Amino acid sequence: MSSSVQALGKPRSPGSGMAGQAGCCSAAALQRRLPILAWLPDYSGQWLKMDFIAGLSVGLTVIPQALAYAEVAGLPPQYGLYSAFMGCFVYFFLGTSRDVTLGPTAIMSLLVSLYTSHEPAYAVLLAFLSGCIQLAMGLLRLGFLLDFISCPVIKGFISAATVTIGFGQIKNLLGLQDIPRQFFLQVYYTFLNIGETRVGDAVLGLVCMVLLLVLKLMRDHVPPVHPEMPPGVRLSHGLVWTATTARNALVVSFAALVAYSFEVTGYQPFVLTGEIAEGLPPVRTPPFSVTTANGTVSFIEMVQDMGAGLAVVPLMGLLESIAVAKAFAFQNNYRVDANQELVAIGLTNTLGSLVSSYPVTGSFGRTAVNAQSGVCTPAGGLVTGVLVLLSLDYLTSLFYYIPKSALAAVIIMAVAPLFDAKIFGTLWRVKRLDLLPLSVTFLLCFWEVQYGILAGTLVSTLILLHSVARPRTQLSDGPVLILQPASGLHFPAVEALREAMLSRALEASPPRSVVLECTHVSSVDYTVVLGLGQLIEDFRRRGVTLAFVGLQVPVLRVLLSADLKGFQYFSTVEEAEKQLRQEPGTQPYNIGEDSVPEHKVALLKA
Repeated sequence: MSSSVQALGKPRSPGSGMAGQAGCCSAAALQRRLPILAWLPDYSGQWLKMDFIAGLSVGLTVIPQALAYAEVAGLPPQYGLYSAFMGCFVYFFLGTSRDVTLGPTAIMSLLVSLYTSHEPAYAVLLAFLSGCIQLAMGLLRLGFLLDFISCPVIKGFISAATVTIGFGQIKNLLGLQDIPRQFFLQVYYTFLNIGETRVGDAVLGLVCMVLLLVLKLMRDHVPPVHPEMPPGVRLSHGLVWTATTARNALVVSFAALVAYSFEVTGYQPFVLTGEIAEGLPPVRTPPFSVTTANGTVSFIEMVQDMGAGLAVVPLMGLLESIAVAKAFAFQNNYRVDANQELVAIGLTNTLGSLVSSYPVTGSFGRTAVNAQSGVCTPAGGLVTGVLVLLSLDYLTSLFYYIPKSALAAVIIMAVAPLFDAKIFGTLWRVKRLDLLPLSVTFLLCFWEVQYGILAGTLVSTLILLHSVARPRTQLSDGPVLILQPASGLHFPAVEALREAMLSRALEASPPRSVVLECTHVSSVDYTVVLGLGQLIEDFRRRGVTLAFVGLQVPVLRVLLSADLKGFQYFSTVEEAEKQLRQEPGTQPYNIGEDSVPEHKVALLKA
């Protein structure tokens, strides 16, 4: 039993009173803001062992991926490594998920390339501004705003980004030069220049993809270790597990060794990564202006150049990170605090900009490696962060020989699982209308990412608003018409409700009374109250009655407060039908009478 649970289970000492409660509440609040305080007191040697193994596994994965993702972002390779360590240290203190790893991802790298003109100064400033926005959202507890971006929109964006990123690496896989980055131009010029394919790059790239695929399949099918296994079997199992987990580092090292072997002979058939700035990044403030050949670009001009990226990058970063955190929290049976996650990723990007990082977020692939390695706490990130720093300080000279086709293979194999082809069939079976925002987002993201997300969100919102404005209504025909809205009743729905009653009841011959069954109506606004008052008056003029049944207390309180003339409500539909058929034995609660029911007074005072 953890110390926190034991403390909660202890009986309160006499006289502790409110002071004890305040102290408890302040300690709980501090743990919410610094989650490390919740698990560090219980840290054990076994946890340390598992965290070290997981951190090492993630580190061997992130180093080659960071180099590759910098290429996707259109930045020098070292910027991928600059972006790969700050999140490890920040999340150690502020993260609420033991599995999540923050760092460069394929999706975020694509967005950076779209909004920073491949200029490192713009990318670093975008990280700072995105971090400030994310941090403010977390502190103001605005995480609920992300709920308005529906799953079909997110799936459409990720699928389009996967195609864009994957196809964007074909040029490196084939060794093609001078291919534009805009997607449609990229497709055109890639096929136009397909005859200029470098055989060495193409062969090495395909070999690396096959190796990565084989190692992944081996990892997925390795049987679990059992204590009764012989030591030799357990050792071989451990070697296979290590090789398949660190497959990216293994394949990239293999490709670099092949390229170095050719370099020694004086013939180089591959396009290499080339020179990488050595050493750790300098700690300095983000560039709030940049000097170019045409003069100095001010901060305001840089912000204008980034445009919609200041909204798209932080929002998509939050979505990706929180989606990863919630997915693994559900899988491993623990809870995460979405607003605290916003704070963690916001501070990561803000502080990361001080060491030349571009915007980062939670990585699904590396988080999966972390979870499968048996990580116990966010302390595994410390090992990953230290490993990245060591590679920056000592290994950058060796990165020169890494072929770009090998990095392209790493990227393609990393993003391929993100394309969810099954979602189209799933939505066709579940709700076909959701295919509309999915398709709109997917197609428009190939033109401009922000237009795709905006259009998809707009379509989803219109679908939501249509269901609010035109709620489905159940009708029971008979001498008295019973009408039941299947969902809530909000002001856009008043006109549709009025039309339904006019056509079904008042325009019938003879006019019929109506019972409005309001079991599903949890709140009403002033526009709804006015519309219902007009309907009651319309029914009264035609000599029939509109009665209400199943009113929840908040709704009843609002309607009573409005003093609607002729307002009648009953406890059950049977009581309402008896009264409206002029059958004796049941009387309505009619506020038009002189006497005011006692329960009305009680409701109004509540």
